[in-house]
Amino acid sequence: MTGQVHQNEKYVLLVGDGMADYPLPQLGQKTPLEVAHTPHMDRIAACRVGLARTVPRGMPPGSDVANLSLLGYDPLAYHTGRAPFEAASMGVDLTPEEVAFRMNLITLDRRSDQEMVMISHSSGDLSTEDALPLVETLQQALATPFIRIHAGVAYRHLLVWKDGPEASRTIPPHDVLDQNMAPYLNGDPPDPVVDLIRRSWPFLTDHPVNQKREQLGLKAANSIWLWGQGRALQIPSFQDRFGLTGGGISAVDLLRGIGVYAGLTPIRVEGATGYLDTNYAGKAEEALKALDGLDFVFVHVEAPDEASHNGNIEAKIEAIEAVDEKVLGRLLKGLEHFDHYRILVASDHFTPIVKKTHTDDPTPFAWATKGELALAPEPSSRREGGGTRFTEEFASASGLYLDKGHELMPIFLGRA
Repeated sequence: MTGQVHQNEKYVLLVGDGMADYPLPQLGQKTPLEVAHTPHMDRIAACRVGLARTVPRGMPPGSDVANLSLLGYDPLAYHTGRAPFEAASMGVDLTPEEVAFRMNLITLDRRSDQEMVMISHSSGDLSTEDALPLVETLQQALATPFIRIHAGVAYRHLLVWKDGPEASRTIPPHDVLDQNMAPYLNGDPPDPVVDLIRRSWPFLTDHPVNQKREQLGLKAANSIWLWGQGRALQIPSFQDRFGLTGGGISAVDLLRGIGVYAGLTPIRVEGATGYLDTNYAGKAEEALKALDGLDFVFVHVEAPDEASHNGNIEAKIEAIEAVDEKVLGRLLKGLEHFDHYRILVASDHFTPIVKKTHTDDPTPFAWATKGELALAPEPSSRREGGGTRFTEEFASASGLYLDKGHELMPIFLGRA
């Protein structure tokens, strides 16, 4: 199954975040992957395609858990929470006493004390330019000797709380879009996390940035939302585990932080945003440059997941096709100058449009070696046709299934 391992072989893991989905009536009971034109993914799937359970049963189906699995780390052994990874990406060191929280800037429609609806987990795709003045205000208003706030990118920020309430119940905001959060925000007895969320409201509601956004018809970032808490963790480096030097590419602090903990060299890409307008081609080009000096590169593209959270079918298909053409197509072309390579493509988890959030369904992956791809069919210009495709249905029908998703990486690297 692993094939022959060659000296100086290069390895690429390309993750299209949340690409996997359920059949949709709007698409004739097909999934976005089935409708999208993905000739390069399909070519790899013709060599080998299957399903992996990247989210162990009973664990939250987050990108932190799923991507730890894809990189070969058992989340049951290493995962403490999402926020410590984001802290690592931002260069924020955590003491053993500190608990890190992911701090989203969100849009909450506070219609009454009994009706507070989660309108957007991202304040309508808030820009970093708009976010920074808001975070600066919060740093002055909410910080204490025990609490510090660090600005991140777009709507994603970090709050570090000494001896903070690690056991508090928190909720990923993208899990509750369009839902009434009043029962959570009016909890009895009051929770310190909820209390801090509520304390942010007067400082954000009338902020000049939000006033301007509302005048322009944009969503106001009128609340913080704390979640994904955890303490610093210890994991072995990717090089110690597999004997390979590596780098990581992502526009998302969470994924960059996982790379930092794994000892992957951060590779910055100009114009990488985490949204549909990200620099897809730049990610491929920087990955290829990095492989001149590294053995392995992890390339993460957030856009399909963001489209899913927003319930936007057309944008999700567009993002999937961009991953295939602008990232994978360029990667495959550039990899040809190496004598040997292996490439793995995966959806880290399902993000069904109908749910607007992640699920723990086993997710599709496909991988191939250079030699196998030389024998695989050339990419077709047709959207429909015969042959294996990179879809949920083909992955399920293949019979190749890994119940422990973290076992996929050593198999892919030929080190199982």
